Amino acid sequence: MKDFTAKFEESLPENFFKTTFQDLARKGAELMLRLALETEIKDFIEGHCAKKMPDGRQRIVRNGYHPERRIQTGIGDVSVKVPRSRDQEWTDDNKEQILYQSQMIPKYLRRSENIEDFLPFLYLHGVSSTRFSDVLSQLVGKPVSFSPGSLNRLKEAWEQEYQKWKCQDMTKKRYVYWWVDGIYFNIRLKEEKSCVFVILGATADGQKELVAMDIGYRESEMTWHDILIDLKQRGLSVGPSLAIGDGALGFWNALEKEYPSTVQQRCWVHRTRNILDKLPKSLQSQAKKDIHEIYQSPTKQDALKAFDRFVKVYEAKYPKAVACLLKTKDQTLAFYEFPAEHWRHIRSTNVIESAFSTVRLRTYKTRGCCKEESILPLVFKLVDSASQRWQKLHSSNIIPLVLKGVKYQDGVSVDKDKTEELKVA
Repeated sequence: MKDFTAKFEESLPENFFKTTFQDLARKGAELMLRLALETEIKDFIEGHCAKKMPDGRQRIVRNGYHPERRIQTGIGDVSVKVPRSRDQEWTDDNKEQILYQSQMIPKYLRRSENIEDFLPFLYLHGVSSTRFSDVLSQLVGKPVSFSPGSLNRLKEAWEQEYQKWKCQDMTKKRYVYWWVDGIYFNIRLKEEKSCVFVILGATADGQKELVAMDIGYRESEMTWHDILIDLKQRGLSVGPSLAIGDGALGFWNALEKEYPSTVQQRCWVHRTRNILDKLPKSLQSQAKKDIHEIYQSPTKQDALKAFDRFVKVYEAKYPKAVACLLKTKDQTLAFYEFPAEHWRHIRSTNVIESAFSTVRLRTYKTRGCCKEESILPLVFKLVDSASQRWQKLHSSNIIPLVLKGVKYQDGVSVDKDKTEELKVA
């Protein structure tokens, strides 16, 4: 690190610091990038130093630079010259050519990923493709040329990425939890809102990832059934230990048919919202506290007592609110059979709500944001970009215990011997 810092300081041009902050950042980025590329190709050549020509000369050597190109970044255009190597033993008959390919600057890169990520956001936000140049110019601080044809090519690339993801092999996949919901969008030239069916899953190491996504109508059990069958056909033979979702989804009937061993948990956020809608505003604040007391109880027995208190207080005057609370009562308390460390994640679909907050934000006030055939690749691109910032589940180290079938009561393992045995294994 000291050598790298010294090289960087030696490379600073005269009057480097007598410039604007943006120019300073751009020049600094160019210097750091140049030094990093030099280090990268040096490591590449040293890694092949054992390969020799018949006459003893080094087979892999430096070969100057590729032509200089400019890459659009969030701090302006950055000039870069990628080093080049030469395989001196390679001929047209020998197809095992060894060439240096920079991992930092992929071939043909003209725009950094942070600029690339702006494009789906702008498009989904309703910005006309004819105004992309104006918007991007404001972002990077100088004129940026961006043609509508470039957006069409990007949309084609997103479509290819989505189709590849949609057909991926699921044989080695295993999920401990699923969060399920329907996300509504305004589709151009359609009176009714289309719903994107979403399944978000937690893997054995606690990482959240998109499991499935399709378009249809929220109450459609048929669409959910098709989604689950597709997952099975691609190799996902074992369903999650627990699935969390809104009680109104047709998903539950489809789940019972395809993954009957999966435990069902109804979302308390949706349930609370539905109950409060059936109460006068003057009572909603207190009723909300009473509902929180139910699912935030430390034990299932305490939760059942809180259930009874709510019924006693509200049943006489507000039977619809009480009926909504008692609907699928057992499914609202299923989380007590899982580790208490995960309750914050599995009592509601907040995980999926948070993951899709960016998508919701950019479509809430947009009318006719795109056509139906292009919404899925676009949403997939947004989710794929956002997933880089998703955090793992808390206490993910105990997920293997859940997957191995360790039983929990009130969030605590009731099979201590099996738990210790699996931890040792």
